[in-house]
Amino acid sequence: MFPPPLALPFTLLTLISSVLAQGSPEDYAPNVNQSCPDITTAPLVRVFTPQNQSLHPGEESFVSERLASVIPQAWSDWLGDGSGIGYNLSAFGNESAKIGISISGGGYRAAQYGAGVLSALDARNQSAKHAGTGGFLQVTSYLSGLSGGSWITGSLYFNDWPTLEDMVFGNDQLSGWLLDIDLATPDGDDLFSEKNQYFYGSILWSVIAKANKSIDTSITDPWARMISYHFLNQTTRDNFFTNDTAHGAGQLWSQIPNIPAYQSHQTPFPLIMADSRPAGSNSTGKLPPEPTVYEITPFEFGSWDPNLSAMVNMTYIGTHLTNGEPDNNTACVTAFDQAGFMMGTSASLFNQVFDAGTNELDKFGSDGSGIVYSLERQLRSVRTRADDVADWPSPFHGIKNDTFEDSDSTWLELVDGSTNGENVPLGPMFVKARGLDTIVAVDGSADDANAWPNGSSILHTQFRLANVLNTSHQLFPPIPSSPEEFISTGVRQRPTFFGCNPTQIPPEFPLVIYLPNSPPLNGDDPVTNTGTFKIDYTPLHSRIFVDQAHANTIGGFLPKSESVDPNWGQCLQCAAIDRSRFKLSPVIPRSDFCSKCFFQYCFEPTSPPDGAYIIGRKLVFVDPDPQGFSKLADFFADNKLAFIGGLVGLIVLVACLIGFLIWRKKRSQKAAQAKYQEIALYSEEREWTSGASYDPYEEKDFRTPTNQIEFHVDAQRDSYIEGTVATAYDPTYLTPRGEQKDLYTDFHSRVGSAETDDSEGTVVGEEHHEQDLLGHERTV
Repeated sequence: MFPPPLALPFTLLTLISSVLAQGSPEDYAPNVNQSCPDITTAPLVRVFTPQNQSLHPGEESFVSERLASVIPQAWSDWLGDGSGIGYNLSAFGNESAKIGISISGGGYRAAQYGAGVLSALDARNQSAKHAGTGGFLQVTSYLSGLSGGSWITGSLYFNDWPTLEDMVFGNDQLSGWLLDIDLATPDGDDLFSEKNQYFYGSILWSVIAKANKSIDTSITDPWARMISYHFLNQTTRDNFFTNDTAHGAGQLWSQIPNIPAYQSHQTPFPLIMADSRPAGSNSTGKLPPEPTVYEITPFEFGSWDPNLSAMVNMTYIGTHLTNGEPDNNTACVTAFDQAGFMMGTSASLFNQVFDAGTNELDKFGSDGSGIVYSLERQLRSVRTRADDVADWPSPFHGIKNDTFEDSDSTWLELVDGSTNGENVPLGPMFVKARGLDTIVAVDGSADDANAWPNGSSILHTQFRLANVLNTSHQLFPPIPSSPEEFISTGVRQRPTFFGCNPTQIPPEFPLVIYLPNSPPLNGDDPVTNTGTFKIDYTPLHSRIFVDQAHANTIGGFLPKSESVDPNWGQCLQCAAIDRSRFKLSPVIPRSDFCSKCFFQYCFEPTSPPDGAYIIGRKLVFVDPDPQGFSKLADFFADNKLAFIGGLVGLIVLVACLIGFLIWRKKRSQKAAQAKYQEIALYSEEREWTSGASYDPYEEKDFRTPTNQIEFHVDAQRDSYIEGTVATAYDPTYLTPRGEQKDLYTDFHSRVGSAETDDSEGTVVGEEHHEQDLLGHERTV
């Protein structure tokens, strides 16, 4: 669906008039025909091999400076002198472990789970600091996100690295994520409400502005704009349905280095991921491990995969390049790297759920209609390429045509970063050039029937590293061999360390700390195992969600206990510093305290843990703040015995009443029959008989004017979808097949027996005044 041609200019003019100094939705449009840099001195594309990898100078400088000037003090603040875990921190010198955190995909669930985990690792959170886990985030060098994990990643940077509490729930300066406002239908299910129409009008305004620059758009563009309203700055509850701000339009991924927290090296280095569908393949399912996986940093876009091994300058992404060269010196594009579009690309899952034949989105439930309306129907006026992916002009056209599958294509078709099964963005952390020692896998996947992870994601990553990336990336440490083993060992319901005992120096793989979304330790009802396609949360649900994720992360686990592990914070400190031992010569032995921690939390394939040690966990989701029918169902469930008793009593009462009425009716019928027979003896008309037929429709009008009027409006709305408006003066409209029909003739043919007044073309019956969507008043 899209607004009718007559309505769109009016809507856009209204929106334009309301824009103030904070930008405009049009800022979403890239800048075209820009001057290009001299590629002889500043190449736009750099190409390498797995054997001669190098980092972008901007990335290398930032990470090195943070490691040298910020992280040493952060280690000291977190561990003190190290004696609490059996070490002398000064003995490590500046040889600290290089650490990364990867946050999985999974929509709002993944974003909130990531927020709960990061808050538990953040020294700015007092409960985390008290538990000993707070401080891990401060010694981290890299942060990667994918899909919903990319939303929290982007949100942290474009809100200048706030506390997780303030970012999600707001403070005096921040409005929070506003997750109670539906992502696709913010003013409720009525797509045609005034506020929803303003929202969709603003979204479409941004998309058309981009399309008017001759940049192909797709379903990902309005999706990206919707994400921006919640995760970027500029949007508040008060201005959500206005255009007082640009709602994140114009905020660029390449501008992250200008953010104050980044400039002072208070943040890790950010990365987000996206998969690629081979151009022209039209694949609508999961991808195999071979297609190229891309990463997006503030400096570059590209892939470390051996088949490509190339990066392009992020500032000029959106420029068509052939063999690394633009068409001419003024053919460059800038501002294509809209932050919302970067996050939208990482979460562009529509190739898996959009059915172009029926215009439906699988798995979105009731929200699907709103998403289809805003993400696909409106794009019919601007769509020019594959509509179920993120369309990117290819900067790698002509490069490595012997190995790169999209070398001949001028466009890339990017999709959700989990499409190949890797839902935790670990790949960039294993790149050899980055040299990470310790990696945290924050797994908020929904793998089983109860929406809990079962290790499938990191199993896919382990397979891809071993079979596709074995020349360019580090190996993955030993893990359970199947999802079934993740379940049977209990590893999916507790923190676990993988790769605790390497056999080489330096270690042949990094240490992986696995933090899966899991039920509360104390046996409370779980609220964090929600569906990926749930796109609104009440404030109460969000609060309990983040609190449960936080509590689990600071709690660790105790075998055969529902209590928290009082030593977990220090055990996490042991894991964080462990790889630093291998940087020294000779290697410092693992302390006795840390050895005990590793015995409890490590996974060893030769002696795996027993899942029976995990007790008291509830797996089935319980809505903490039921609304509508869900709330009513819960009320009945909680009072079912009382209702059963009342229902039985009601049935008995109704049976008695029915019996009485039947008895009374029979008496009345006998009396009436005697009376009618007596009257018939004196009648001069036809003889009365008990077998006379009765026509229930004779002289009756059983029409339902309200339903007919609703059909009338729906028919008018259907005509809007195709861009032809049926009004009181012009009752014709086009069907989706291009057929011209008369609104009123089609209307009466569909309601069947409804009578019409031929002279006016209106339904005969009670007079009713109705306004159509253009404001024309008609009498029905």
